[in-house]
Amino acid sequence: MMRASVAGRSAAPAARRPMARQALVGRTGDAVQLAGHVHPAPPAELAGGAPQRQVAAQEVASLAAKADKAVAVQPAEATGPLAQLAAAPPAYIAGGVGLVALLAVGLQKAFSRGSRTYDGNVGDEYDAWTEEGILEYYWGEHIHLGYYNEEERKRGYLKKDFKVAKKDFVDEMLRFAGCAKEPKTILDVGCGIGGTTRILAKKFPNAKCVGITLSPNQVQRATELAKEQGLTNVEFRVMNALEMEFEPNQFDLVWGCESGEHMPDKKAYVDEMARVLAPGGSLVIACWCQREEGDRPFTQAEKDELQFLYDEWAHPFFISKELFAKYCADTGLSQIVDEDWCRETIDSWRHSIWVGVFDPWIVIWKGLTRGPWIWWKVIREIVTLERMHRAFDKGLMEYGMIRATKAA
Repeated sequence: MMRASVAGRSAAPAARRPMARQALVGRTGDAVQLAGHVHPAPPAELAGGAPQRQVAAQEVASLAAKADKAVAVQPAEATGPLAQLAAAPPAYIAGGVGLVALLAVGLQKAFSRGSRTYDGNVGDEYDAWTEEGILEYYWGEHIHLGYYNEEERKRGYLKKDFKVAKKDFVDEMLRFAGCAKEPKTILDVGCGIGGTTRILAKKFPNAKCVGITLSPNQVQRATELAKEQGLTNVEFRVMNALEMEFEPNQFDLVWGCESGEHMPDKKAYVDEMARVLAPGGSLVIACWCQREEGDRPFTQAEKDELQFLYDEWAHPFFISKELFAKYCADTGLSQIVDEDWCRETIDSWRHSIWVGVFDPWIVIWKGLTRGPWIWWKVIREIVTLERMHRAFDKGLMEYGMIRATKAA
C-alpha cells in the first residue's frame, strides 16, 4: 500500500509544454515534473539518508534521459541547389548571370545569319550531305517535302510515316503535271539521290528516265540504289541544269522538284527545261517560293528572315511562283497553271524535326565517331527547319507548283 507521500502527488498535472524539456521542480516528497510530464516523487523512506538520496538522484537522471529523447530534433539546414545559390557570394551570382547572358547573345548572333552562303557550292554541299548519311537516314531517298491530305492533317501529321509522305508527294505532283500521254522519255532536273527518278521509272517501265545533279556523290548513290532495286531504265549524270548537254525537244516529261531554289539564274533554269521539252510534252516544277511583293513590299524583318533562309542552305535567292509562271510564258509554253501547296506540305518541316527526336541515335553516333561539330550542325538544321515552318506559316514563303505544256 502506498504511503502518504504518494498522496502528495500534485492533484492537477502541470500544463504540458510540447517538445521542450522542463526543469526539475519540487523536492523529495513532491511530484517531479520532467519534459512536461508529472512523475511521482520517490517513496518517503528513500528521502532519509545519502543512499536513499543517491537512488533518488539516479531515478531522476533516468527520467531526464528519457525526456531527452522527447525533445524535438532541430530541422536540418537547407542544402539544396537554391539554398546553395542563396548562400553564394553576390559576386559569383552576378558572374554567373553575366555568363548566361553572354551565351544567349552569342547564340542569338550565331543563328541570326546563315552559315552556308551561296557561292556556287551547291554540288559540294550535297556531296557532304550524301557522304554524311544523316539526311538520307531521316528523309529517305527523297530530298523534298511530303504531302499530307486534309484527312491526314486533321488526324495529325505524326501519325503518317515521314518517308511515305514523300512518296505520296511524287504521286500528287505527277497528277498535277497532267501528262496528255504516257511519257517515253523523262528528265528529272536536280534529282538528288534519285528517289523520284526511280519511282517514275517504276511507274513507266517503258520509259527512259534520266536524272541530273551537280553532285558526283549523289550520282554514285543514286546509281547504287537503282542497281539494288533492279532498275535498268534509269541513268544518272553529273550535269549543270543551266547548260544541259541534251538536244532540244528530247523529253516528254521534264520534272523539276525543289531544285529551282538553288539556281542562280531562275530564267535560264526555265529556259533550259523548256528547250529540252518535246512538243506535246509537260513541264512541272515544285519550288519553295517567296510571296509576290506586289503592293505589299517586304518589311526589313522579312528581308532579314529571307536572307537567313538564303544563306543557311546555299540558296542564291527565291522568286515568286507568279514569276516562274511568267518565265514559262516567255519561252512560248502554254496552258500554264500555278498553285500554292503550302497547306499540303507545311507539316513536313516539323515532322522532320520529330523523326530526329524519336530516333536520335545516328546523330549521337556520328558525333562520337566523326566529331561533335556534327551535333552543332544538326542543331542549326533544326533551327532552320523551324524557321522555314514559320516563314511558310505566316505567308512569307509559298510552296509553288507550276505546270506548262509545249505545243505539239
